[in-house]
Amino acid sequence: MYTLVTLADVVQIVPSDFEKPSARAIEDYINEKYADKVIHKVGLCVGFHSLLSASEGLIGNGSGIVHVNVDFKLVVFRPFKGEIIRAIISHSNATGIFMSMDFFEDVVIPPQFFFSPSSWEDDENGNKIWIWKSDEGPEFFFDRTEKCLIRVEQEQWNDLSPQMQRPEDFNLEEKDQYGLRRSPYRIVASMMFTGLGPEMWWIQEDEAAAGAIEEGGADGASDDVEMA
Repeated sequence: MYTLVTLADVVQIVPSDFEKPSARAIEDYINEKYADKVIHKVGLCVGFHSLLSASEGLIGNGSGIVHVNVDFKLVVFRPFKGEIIRAIISHSNATGIFMSMDFFEDVVIPPQFFFSPSSWEDDENGNKIWIWKSDEGPEFFFDRTEKCLIRVEQEQWNDLSPQMQRPEDFNLEEKDQYGLRRSPYRIVASMMFTGLGPEMWWIQEDEAAAGAIEEGGADGASDDVEMA
């Protein structure tokens, strides 16, 4: 889920930060620039990890800003394909279910990655929701705020930096196929394998299985007593 990446950059230390130790000033600059931002085809930057090297500082003319060439490592969020992660259902619509990991919101599960057959229909309260109708008969609901286990299937990248787009194409309000604003990094996940989906489904199943085993054990014990 998390990985370390090595980057190089020029750190600018302003005069107001001269009272800080050099390493601390560099770390603060890197965190301010990169933390909680997406680097294209790298991932979501979580924070500074370690400083590998730093050059002598060069003072800019007139500004007093010190420029330092640095090599450093960042902690990056980028789960691999096939990884099982936990997330919460934040909302859903006819195009899919949208998940939240608190610090990362761009996780979507399209209908083709649900348990089959699943349908977009009204629940008992008249609210639109995705419902899985299993072969055994009961219906299972993908309720909002449910904690789920999901499997990473794909990554979707959009380079939204202004220099990568023509002025006429630069529109932050443009919607994608899910009815959302385009995201620089989105995870497409699935809930179509045993053990995936709302955790409550499987907890209830495990409890039912445990109850059946206990009942079987109790019956066996009584038979032994009678035979004795």
